[in-house]
Amino acid sequence: MTIRSLLIGLLFATGVADATAQELNCQVDINTQKLQNVSSQTFETLKAAITEYMNSTKFSEAQLAVNEKIDCRMLLTVSEYEDNIVKGTLQIQSSRPVYNSNYTTSLINFQDPKIDFSYTEGEQLTFSQNGMESQLTQILNFYAYLVLAMDFDSFAPHGGDVFWERLKIIVQDAQSSGEVGWKAFDDNKNRSAVLEAFTSPQTEVMRDFTYRYHRNGLDEMAQSPDKGRANITEAIDILKTVYDAVPMSVALSMTRDAKLDELVNVYSKAQQTERDRIYETIYPLWPTENRRLTAIKKGAQK
Repeated sequence: MTIRSLLIGLLFATGVADATAQELNCQVDINTQKLQNVSSQTFETLKAAITEYMNSTKFSEAQLAVNEKIDCRMLLTVSEYEDNIVKGTLQIQSSRPVYNSNYTTSLINFQDPKIDFSYTEGEQLTFSQNGMESQLTQILNFYAYLVLAMDFDSFAPHGGDVFWERLKIIVQDAQSSGEVGWKAFDDNKNRSAVLEAFTSPQTEVMRDFTYRYHRNGLDEMAQSPDKGRANITEAIDILKTVYDAVPMSVALSMTRDAKLDELVNVYSKAQQTERDRIYETIYPLWPTENRRLTAIKKGAQK
């Protein structure tokens, strides 16, 4: 496997430009089970349009080989559809390979509960860097750049800078539209809150966590499990720093949803002192997850 960090240098810090080799391998699904008396063709067309947009748009100048495209998934669950207005939730997931292994690790597992956009069957989705084409494309752009930002941060220290800057512009443009899901301080788990969680002075250390957990931790484990796990243990301390600063930061719940099951596996064969340390560090962050946290503390059962 080619480490994506070797490709970071191909990004210019000044912005995002046209190039070849699109970055994402995105699977799109739409769940309409909550709807009645709605043509399935409308949502088949929407699914095709989103799939085409996510997998054909060139979002940056990063040069990725076909086998290095970033795997991600979008699941749109539609709860309402009337007068061409779609309302529902969007589950976004992304993953990246772990060096010297066949293992892939989850980077994002997040549900956006406030999806609200207009869509007419057959409507073309157009990408633009110079403004907001539609509420739907703005949402898609936000999550495309979030996937890129998290992925590149996981391979190099602050490797996703250019993408976080693009996310700031997307959120600013969308906030001026007055649409749902973008307002600052309106919701601690909306798209504005996600951006704030990884870029505000109080909590931007989450980006250091992303790098240290993945590049110094998981990527080291194939060669030296103890060294890699020790680096993950040190990275976990960053979560406590974020919790102390902003206890309700959405970055913490995003980390829980993406990483908690993996942490159970990572520490299954660790020494008891290491497992105790991790348990005591993360229990205050996720006290409702005591069953899985206890599994970390107990480790592999002999």
